[in-house]
Amino acid sequence: MSFNLADKPLAERAALEDEKSRLFELWQNNLGKAKGEAARLFGERAKRKGKWAEWVRAELDGMSPPEYSNMVRSEVNRLMAASK
Repeated sequence: MSFNLADKPLAERAALEDEKSRLFELWQNNLGKAKGEAARLFGERAKRKGKWAEWVRAELDGMSPPEYSNMVRSEVNRLMAASK
C-alpha cells in the first residue's frame, strides 16, 4: 500500500488537498479561540480537583466540530505539560 499522493488518482488528490485546505483554514480561524477555551478549562483545575479530568472530557465531548475539540484538547495538554 502506497501513501504517495502521486500514485493517487487526480480526483482523490484534489479531495485530499481540499480537506487539507479546509482544516488549515479552521485552524487559522480558531486557534485563538481554542487557546482561550483551553485556558478556561485549565483554570477550573484547582476548583474541581479530582473531578476535573472527567469534567474536561465532558466539556470537550460537547464541542463541535470535532476538529475544534481536538484543537482545544491539544492546548489543554500543552498547558498540562507546561505546568509540571
